[in-house]
Amino acid sequence: MTAYARAFLLGTALTLSLGAMAPAVAADAPKPWMDTKLSPDQRAALLDKELTVEERVGLVHGPMAMPFLGATLPEGAIGSAGYIPGVPRLGIPALQETDASLGVANPMNVRPGDPSTALPSGLSLAATWNPEVAYKGGAMIGREAHAKGFNVLLAGGVNLARDPRNGRNFEYLGEDPLLSGTLGGESIRGIQDQHVVSTIKHFAVNDQETQRMTIDVKIGEAAARESDLLAFQLAIEKGKPGSVMCAYNKVNGAYACDNPFLLNKVLKTDWAYPGWVMSDWGAVHGVQAALNGLDQESGEQIDALLAPGGAGKVWFNEPLKAALADKTVPAERLSDMTRRILRSMFAAGLFDDPATKAPIDFNAHAQVTKAAGTEGIVLLKNKGDLLPLAAPIGGKGGKTVTVIGGFANVGVLSGGGSSQVVSDAGPGASIPLGGDGMMGAFRTVVYHASSPLKAIRAKAGEKQVRYIDGSYPAEAAAVAKTTDIAIVFVTQWMTEGADAPDLSLPNGQDALVAAVAAANPNTIVVLETGGPVHMPWLDKVAGVVEAWYPGSRGGEAIADILYGDANPSGRLPITFPASDAQLLHKDIPGADKPEFSPAEITYAEGADVGYRHYAKVGWKPLFPFGYGLSYTHFAYGDVKVTGGDTLTVSFEVTNTGKRPGQDVPQVYLTSAAGAKTQRLIGWSKVALAPGEKRRVSVTADTRLLGNFDEAAHAWQVKAGEYQVGVGASATDLALKGAAAVTASTRQP
Repeated sequence: MTAYARAFLLGTALTLSLGAMAPAVAADAPKPWMDTKLSPDQRAALLDKELTVEERVGLVHGPMAMPFLGATLPEGAIGSAGYIPGVPRLGIPALQETDASLGVANPMNVRPGDPSTALPSGLSLAATWNPEVAYKGGAMIGREAHAKGFNVLLAGGVNLARDPRNGRNFEYLGEDPLLSGTLGGESIRGIQDQHVVSTIKHFAVNDQETQRMTIDVKIGEAAARESDLLAFQLAIEKGKPGSVMCAYNKVNGAYACDNPFLLNKVLKTDWAYPGWVMSDWGAVHGVQAALNGLDQESGEQIDALLAPGGAGKVWFNEPLKAALADKTVPAERLSDMTRRILRSMFAAGLFDDPATKAPIDFNAHAQVTKAAGTEGIVLLKNKGDLLPLAAPIGGKGGKTVTVIGGFANVGVLSGGGSSQVVSDAGPGASIPLGGDGMMGAFRTVVYHASSPLKAIRAKAGEKQVRYIDGSYPAEAAAVAKTTDIAIVFVTQWMTEGADAPDLSLPNGQDALVAAVAAANPNTIVVLETGGPVHMPWLDKVAGVVEAWYPGSRGGEAIADILYGDANPSGRLPITFPASDAQLLHKDIPGADKPEFSPAEITYAEGADVGYRHYAKVGWKPLFPFGYGLSYTHFAYGDVKVTGGDTLTVSFEVTNTGKRPGQDVPQVYLTSAAGAKTQRLIGWSKVALAPGEKRRVSVTADTRLLGNFDEAAHAWQVKAGEYQVGVGASATDLALKGAAAVTASTRQP
């Protein structure tokens, strides 16, 4: 047993004899744990005392709830990602678990005819820089989950984007821990306010998909605490998720779900996290994981398939019972596992407001996802103010338009894997790709049935718009030459289980854009991508709009931006590299090996993720973190910085243009007690009418001013002068200021 495990178990007050059997509880017997005046901890402790060993073991493992790997739908399961049977005699509800952060998934159509509202991708959400949008989106998918009978959403992805080729970047919230932690926490809070437990995932440093089951991530403690772990810490503080889902990968030699440093030391001791740790599906490697901080085994069929010695090894079932019998796993540890689960169930309201089938207002939810998609769109280029396009008056006149490519006649792209949502708008197109490996069955490209072409025609007039599918660049160029405007839709499909081999647009789309741009100087490119892409044609086109995966009402959101019914206010949450030379790893480790091969990656950049590394080495990106254009203009002035225990930065923002719009002024720490740095310490999203001025104030979390001192095991802020920059992106800091900060120490 590790020192961390021993220390953790010594703090556990309750004990349980392996052979003890709790007395039967009659249906009409008092149930003191149902007293809502008691705290979740008190209620969980009372209920846990009533559990038998068999019931405890039953709460700490469960199967997938879909027909996968030869399994059948478990009795009592609604059907989705996972299922943990309840304890009917004590009134403990089953855990009905569904993916994911972008909506209620329906994998393999396990629930025929049961659609959901699809939110835009995580990167789109991060691009809003708007905590209110994050909360509303979380609340919306939480309501849908509750109305479908689910009480656990496997949401809350906050892994940082260390490599723009990561196949799951689209699910996450960018490269900065403050932005990711803030928006992730608000989304989680929105979900849990609907009486649904939200996870936060994937803990931790799960930043590539290639060899994700075996990759060993090498990173120093201070670097991890100041980057990936800080994103989790902030999100946990803000959202209070009921469960933490540990990751597949190893961290410094130990699997994340069997990692005493991550689970017992950081999460449960330093952060005093009261909820439970569930495994990712197929991430458990032995019963010793219970000692090292894992509380629940998920998707046990996968573990059984991958277990050494053959199938059938569900670690937290018979092997756990054997470990309890020989006291390898103390009885009080099992009791702690179940109390943590029960505590989160009480805290989220699973007992007091159980998930029940109910009608869903899809029309109202469509407005939530459309608003989020619209606000997440980033205008990257607008030469000569070509955008917004003018809609014709009365449906007559106006500019003629050629819409090209991207299945724009059908819908908008979504990302693949466990986050895939079957939209209430229906699948506009579904293209099965298949493939080898565990995720092969899930490799289907899905377009939500929200057609940008249809939405553009509704604004421009049916006769003003032509459509070409883009299969042949020469044909598309010839038609584009005959109209005033060419709008080329290009796509990059990303998915769980695979990373992109490079940042080019697949299927010859770069050649398509280049041909159209050569034929028509008024070419606008709309990107539907899972992250950054190279743009070799950038200087040849008039406009570029990053729409990400814009959700089940994304076509309408894109058209609103193109025609000025909405003013773009999205800002990049991730740096767009200028070339492959700016990738920190030329080749993705493990990409040349079969699945499940050992691999290793060292994050030598440490805490300097994304824009911080660019600033440190002096690289100029294609588009910087925080960048985004508007149809109006903003100016900043009168900066004031006050010091003391932390920094407070206030300044004025003025809309100097002719349209109402939203701006995202950002505050960066540029020097800390004489040490040069670059770190986002705050921002504000401000809506202003033309000519309107507003004063904005940002106060920094001291963890963003200091560094984690491994020897002192604490955050340390040095005394000295701290300099800041205020501006429109990480590379555009119009205002500068400084103030003295006193030395301080903060516990981890």
